[in-house]
Amino acid sequence: MKRLILDLKEITTNVDVSNLVRMRMKEFEDLGKETFTEIFKELCFCMLTANFSAKRAIEIQKRIGDRFLTLSKQELETKLRDLGYRFPRTRARYIVEARKIMEGIREILSSNLSEYEKREWLVRSVKGFGYKEASHFLRNIGYKDVAIIDFHILDILKQYSIVKKTKNLTKQKYLEIEEKLRKIAKKLNISLAELDLYLWYMETGNVLK
Repeated sequence: MKRLILDLKEITTNVDVSNLVRMRMKEFEDLGKETFTEIFKELCFCMLTANFSAKRAIEIQKRIGDRFLTLSKQELETKLRDLGYRFPRTRARYIVEARKIMEGIREILSSNLSEYEKREWLVRSVKGFGYKEASHFLRNIGYKDVAIIDFHILDILKQYSIVKKTKNLTKQKYLEIEEKLRKIAKKLNISLAELDLYLWYMETGNVLK
């Protein structure tokens, strides 16, 4: 862990990278203050990123836009397929199902529940959401104390011998790894949300949402 912290310190002191991270964090905070339509579109984006390229999911989100809220399941499936999405039928069904509980999502997000309680509700209630997707969604609308543990992050943690190869990321395992990341973030005096962006930069050279 010490070796990773030292390498991350070098990245966090890079002015260009740190400015980009700050800009991205501001975008997340601003999105969380947007209309619920915009927030729901972000939920759809996070759903699309499961086992799929985040960069391509961003483009698809831009192309579909507000129609995430209006297209029928068949229309959305066709649109996703035409845009080269990997799982058009399943994700179209999940998105249409999520539209049915939009009011519940809105109420949970505006409630006084903790980030962790909100994440638990999302995992239980939104089809297609595991801990990674729910954490991704919360981070992208301004929450800062949940970790997005995807294969990029796991690859880095394996390289630094912080975790072993993990085939099945159970809830218990996810929370254990999240706690390790929280300790790293604390050492660097940054949030888990910021840490994720720096780790993404370390792995990919990009700071995407």
